[in-house]
Amino acid sequence: MAIWNPWHGCHKVSPGCGNCYVYRRDAEFGKDSSIVTKTNTFDLPMKRNRQREYKLQREDIPVYTCMTSDFFIREADEWRPEIWDMIRMRQDLHFVIITKRIERFGDCIPPDWGGGYENVTVCCTCENQEMADRRLPVFLDVPVRHKEVIHEPMLSEIHIEKYLTGGQIEHVTCGGESGENARLLDYDWVLSVRQQCAAAGVSFYFKQTGALFRKDGKIYRIARKDQMSQARKAGIDL
Repeated sequence: MAIWNPWHGCHKVSPGCGNCYVYRRDAEFGKDSSIVTKTNTFDLPMKRNRQREYKLQREDIPVYTCMTSDFFIREADEWRPEIWDMIRMRQDLHFVIITKRIERFGDCIPPDWGGGYENVTVCCTCENQEMADRRLPVFLDVPVRHKEVIHEPMLSEIHIEKYLTGGQIEHVTCGGESGENARLLDYDWVLSVRQQCAAAGVSFYFKQTGALFRKDGKIYRIARKDQMSQARKAGIDL
């Protein structure tokens, strides 16, 4: 797996949107997330080593884009055509785009997109029921060959059964929120989504507990280093 951050910054983040992580991570490195700029890894997929080999190789896939921003952020519109060019040229790599701005999809795709690039997966994030009902109908209506849903941070019980029945959604991920001021993740919410996925024949991944985790009515404070391992111990992935 590789992470490719072609630009930095996530503008206009609201407290409930789930992108507070971006601000915390950027603050650790003295960056201002309200400023959207190109990063020094902007052209990473095309960079080569001294042997003229690409630095990103097939063993690095999937390549996650914009992990500290949003691929469809409006302030990066002028740079996105260059990104599509690189993705198009590197057919040997599979790129994963995670976004909460799926409503901007039609305005941001390249002219030759058609039904979607085979080497691109788009993940729509939905942190609560309101956002699921707002974003997923749009998501199901856009042309993408590989679609996934991410509930991270998962901030409430979420029902997406009706969005899974058509067979478009290939995978669903759930996870809690990290950080000092993390909001709670209830294990029952995770189990509910898992059951929905099982009924629809969709693969499911419990990524992490988050820092504040409730199970069987008891609330646990979990250190960041243990959040993913504790989720794996649950053994509920499909």
